[in-house]
Amino acid sequence: MLLSTLKQIGLNEKQAKIYLAALELGETTVKEIAKKAEIKRTTIYDLIDEMIENGLIKQTIKETRKKFIAASPEELQIIVQKREALLSQIMPALSSMSNVDKVRPKIRFYEGREGLSEIYNDTLKHSGEILAFASADVLDFGKDWVQNYINKRVQKKIYYKGILSISNVIEKEFVSQDQTQMRSSKVIDSQKYPFSNEIMIYGHQKIAIISPKDSIGVIIESTEIHRTQKSIFELLWDNLPEVKMK
Repeated sequence: MLLSTLKQIGLNEKQAKIYLAALELGETTVKEIAKKAEIKRTTIYDLIDEMIENGLIKQTIKETRKKFIAASPEELQIIVQKREALLSQIMPALSSMSNVDKVRPKIRFYEGREGLSEIYNDTLKHSGEILAFASADVLDFGKDWVQNYINKRVQKKIYYKGILSISNVIEKEFVSQDQTQMRSSKVIDSQKYPFSNEIMIYGHQKIAIISPKDSIGVIIESTEIHRTQKSIFELLWDNLPEVKMK
């Protein structure tokens, strides 16, 4: 009950466990919190600085040792009230930016390896083929990661049509494997038309734009944008020659 409620007011599960452990122990150490919360000490070290910054945990030093104490329930209530007050202040600005309106495209932003993984996983939630522009930059995620995504796509029988920026890696790792990886590829001159972002057109109205080097990405949900991007892809596809393997 307590854990669930703390999660509802904005703490993740590990933060909630750390807070409850520290609250019950009183002034304590990371070692004792780890034991009580049943969380690895290294994980607590990763989280506790942020909790201190947010006022959920306080730090003191006694005899050169760091000690920690949880904010009191009354202090926690004040923290929540302050968050609500801040949210109220920015509500007008948020409302003006909102993409919730069904008429307007919905846009979701992602960052970091975990965020970009969410984008790739989303492309596997829809039937029908994926149309994509891609380059060897996707290998920034690592060959094992890329192969795992391809394996999952093949298992779900999702076909992939790609316009690829040609390179030795692209030719060896992808184009030559088209038949076994449920893919059709056409290539463009990477010197004349360099690009590093990956664009995937999938589902009934989704477009994913991913920049592996910048570790950022976006999913756009729009029937009109999807239709236009699909038409651009098909125009290019129809005018590119078939790949001739050496």
